[in-house]
Amino acid sequence: MWKSPLFDVKKKVVILATGWTTTVNGSDTIEVFSKAYNCRGDVNFVAVDAARFVDTLYTWSAFNTEEIGENIALGLVKLLDLVPVENIHLIGHSLGAHIVGSAGRHLQHLTNQTIPRITGLDPAKPCFNEGEALSGLMRGDAHFVDVIHSNPGVLGKRDPVGDVDFYPGGMSPLAAGCFSVTCAHARSWEYFAETVFPGNERNFMATRCNSISRLRDFRCPGDEVPMGYAVPQNIKGNYFLEKELEESS
Repeated sequence: MWKSPLFDVKKKVVILATGWTTTVNGSDTIEVFSKAYNCRGDVNFVAVDAARFVDTLYTWSAFNTEEIGENIALGLVKLLDLVPVENIHLIGHSLGAHIVGSAGRHLQHLTNQTIPRITGLDPAKPCFNEGEALSGLMRGDAHFVDVIHSNPGVLGKRDPVGDVDFYPGGMSPLAAGCFSVTCAHARSWEYFAETVFPGNERNFMATRCNSISRLRDFRCPGDEVPMGYAVPQNIKGNYFLEKELEESS
């Protein structure tokens, strides 16, 4: 694929891995992300179809993430012949977040090179807890790991796992306007995709804080930073915000 005439080696590369039971041909996630990045026009957008590996019992799917990540890393080794590592950004939703984390770790072992940025969108919680066999996405998988938690403690992990972790709406498992955990779980990629569209980079401004209640009480005095596409890659810690999705997105 890297040698396809549609692939421009001069542009950056964004690789998206989707979650459990999501396929390339039936995914709103991939459709929205591809539209957003095509609007920018400055990247090669690539979607990983891991459906055959993660369209099964959830536990088996979870244990396949490490192997899928290893295979992606082997593909990235070939990509590095054409594109410098600093031009690669990996994004994963749900189980896909753990897949790209694994890819980042395996690429380090294979080449001693580190991906500059990995974005985890509500990394899957079941089977990825402390003390269990699967470690999942973690800081160190890339130079900078940013994470958006939209269904913390249920389908998504609650604890911070990146260099910076965003909690839109706080620790509540249901985002505003959501009446199911699946809706909330999807909000993470919807938030991020909205910020990819040109002009939307600062739609979701967050403040470093310990809780949403402290934020509401104006007890978090730090500067606001954008969540999503334009996040500063030198920040650390947990950030909270209350802004809702734009109706137009």
